[in-house]
Amino acid sequence: MASTSASSHVYVGGARSKQGTMGGIFRRAVGDDRWEPLTKGLPEGANVYSITVHPTSPDTVFVGTQRGPYRSTDRGERWDRLDFPDDDTQVWSILVHPTSPRTMYAGTSPVGVFKSDDGGDHWRKLPDVRQPERVRMEFTCRVMRLAIDPARPGEIYGALEVGGVTRSLDGGEHWEDMSGGLLELAKLPHLKSKIGSDTDIEGMMDGHALSVSAARPGAVVLAVRMGLFESADRGATWRDMEVGRFSPLTYGRDVRVSPHDPRTLYACLSPAARSQDGSLYRSQDLGQTWTRFDHGIKAESTMMAVALHPRDANQVHCVSRTGQGVSTTDGGRTWSEHRLPSNVQDVYAAACG
Repeated sequence: MASTSASSHVYVGGARSKQGTMGGIFRRAVGDDRWEPLTKGLPEGANVYSITVHPTSPDTVFVGTQRGPYRSTDRGERWDRLDFPDDDTQVWSILVHPTSPRTMYAGTSPVGVFKSDDGGDHWRKLPDVRQPERVRMEFTCRVMRLAIDPARPGEIYGALEVGGVTRSLDGGEHWEDMSGGLLELAKLPHLKSKIGSDTDIEGMMDGHALSVSAARPGAVVLAVRMGLFESADRGATWRDMEVGRFSPLTYGRDVRVSPHDPRTLYACLSPAARSQDGSLYRSQDLGQTWTRFDHGIKAESTMMAVALHPRDANQVHCVSRTGQGVSTTDGGRTWSEHRLPSNVQDVYAAACG
């Protein structure tokens, strides 16, 4: 495990939210407390919305920015913009196919999904990625997370902020809205929420992340403003996982499956999008029960992202909106805090490898 830690890095990405703040991507070697800004090759003032470390080649890192996707082949020392057809399209999610690692997908704002068949060198926009505009916010709807069912590698799911869930059953060539069950749940009084629109379905449409586990093919776990929700039938219907039975905080920002145990899930839970609290919870039974995992840590703001090391199950890293990074390298027994520069105030993404 020591050699894995010595050769590992944590990456955090954020956006410039107002004058005097900064975005970009930052890197920290596991075992070191220093964060390095990685800027060479990125556009000046880059906002970084997503970070993906290649699962089989940890030297290769992809980021999504306000000017499309960039790639580094030396752990972020230098970045090159990829051949992406839309110069001004924001990329909010990048996914490497789990069984075909040269196949990649990128989710964007405005809503779209792009595909690469050559490891990111070239991209094409996939057809039919349209979602009904049920909620009008002050920002354009975006594809926050893409996930593939490991047991059905042609099935792709997307979480949209603020637009619910979309699905493709044929590798991305055709897409369909899978938000009907979420709209049914939005009729319940405790699941109504309206902050930036004129409709109280907003909270249930406020998708932030989703994941699919090999331990339960066809089941999708979704993190939205109102909590964690699960579909056991590929998005046709949805149920409330009632995470509030285990956590006083229920705003769901991130949810991921452990790369080492498909029955283990991690979720970032907070009071709200911009708050002064946050937590990391773990389930070891596919979401039936949850326990707090980040023991001894007092989060200062909304917990935004969790990063799970692909080769070391003991490493878990997460980060708050205002740049408070917390890490364990011993499976949660002890935690350390690693704060980003104080002018990083709007974090969106974390990754490690």
